[in-house]
Amino acid sequence: MTTDARYNDDLRLAHVLADQADAITLARFGAQDLVVDSKPDLTPVTDADRAVEDMIRSQLAHTRSRDSVVGEERGTSGHASRQWIIDPIDGTKNFVRGVPVWATLIGLVEDGEVVMGVVSAPALKRRWWAAKGQCSFAGTSLFKGRKLSVSSVAELSDASLSYSSLDSWLHAERGGEFLRMQSQFWRTRAYGDFWSYMLVAEGAVDAACEPELELYDMAALVPIVTEAGGRFTSLRAEEGPWGGNALATNGLLHERLLRILDWPGFAASDEE
Repeated sequence: MTTDARYNDDLRLAHVLADQADAITLARFGAQDLVVDSKPDLTPVTDADRAVEDMIRSQLAHTRSRDSVVGEERGTSGHASRQWIIDPIDGTKNFVRGVPVWATLIGLVEDGEVVMGVVSAPALKRRWWAAKGQCSFAGTSLFKGRKLSVSSVAELSDASLSYSSLDSWLHAERGGEFLRMQSQFWRTRAYGDFWSYMLVAEGAVDAACEPELELYDMAALVPIVTEAGGRFTSLRAEEGPWGGNALATNGLLHERLLRILDWPGFAASDEE
């Protein structure tokens, strides 16, 4: 299995970091002495979140000392054209409650473009990865993966949608638009968090969307979706993880869904 030579070492390093993160998170998953605190935004953070991010930062400080790091728990360190974007545990609420749908997200941005991403969900025994120009894969390790491809479903009446929660759309005052969009799909399920987007990359789901996300929630997901042939934008149609929200699709449904959601600031194109 080959990857773009520019990112071979970075992708290999990301897998090593993911292996170490998996060891930490699996050891703490379901632990009776798991420490859970509330952050200022009232979302939970565990000792496992902090331990994983601290480990990744320590490793990057030795192996990629010139790169900057953005993480959910420790913020931004350094200033460089290359940035590692880390979410130590995406799906912390699931992690705390014993639900096995959570993952470590590791993305690499170079000159404002996400060029590599690894998503590791050890409780699901699954990992996904991609590097710019070299397709997307899922498997157990860098050298044991299968190539991913998005679906070819072109009609909403035949399509499957995944999302996180209705509450988030109501809070964003777009509940009506979301429900109108949802009603046009053949099937909808709230798989939630990273998994919705990985299912898009696998072709098992045709679209996924969320109205409020942070950069670290999205960066690692972007190349996995796009290298599988899909499209990943904000709800204003901004390419990549920079818009504070997300729509990921197989590409065929994208413009139609942007029009239905009609997010403030979205300007419809003439693609359809």
